[in-house]
Amino acid sequence: MSKQVISTDNAPAAVGAYSQGIIANGFVYTAGQIPLIPGTSNLREGGIQAQTRQVMNNITAVLEAAGSGMDKVVKTTVFLADINDFAEFNAVYAEFFPQNPPARTTVQAGGLPVGALIEVEAVALLA
Repeated sequence: MSKQVISTDNAPAAVGAYSQGIIANGFVYTAGQIPLIPGTSNLREGGIQAQTRQVMNNITAVLEAAGSGMDKVVKTTVFLADINDFAEFNAVYAEFFPQNPPARTTVQAGGLPVGALIEVEAVALLA
């Protein structure tokens, strides 16, 4: 089994010992994405909906760099700083999966990097 590291300037750079994404065995695994604006170290402002949209755009960029896409996502894991943000998060999240949404786990996290309100990781089919 081999793995291929995915890297794109269209998503926040990895800050630490991890890759933005990995291709292995016909799947793309993304690192958890927080709402950083690519090319900066700035969090997207505007609350949970704006941060969710940035996170989903970051995931889209990693998947596209791997040759996949949001329509190929089979599983996501969502970490919310406050589970009370679920309805607002879900409204934006649903825009990215208009048909046949993936399996999903959503949990409230004890704390997310740099004060983010949300972090999401995804697993997608490569082809």
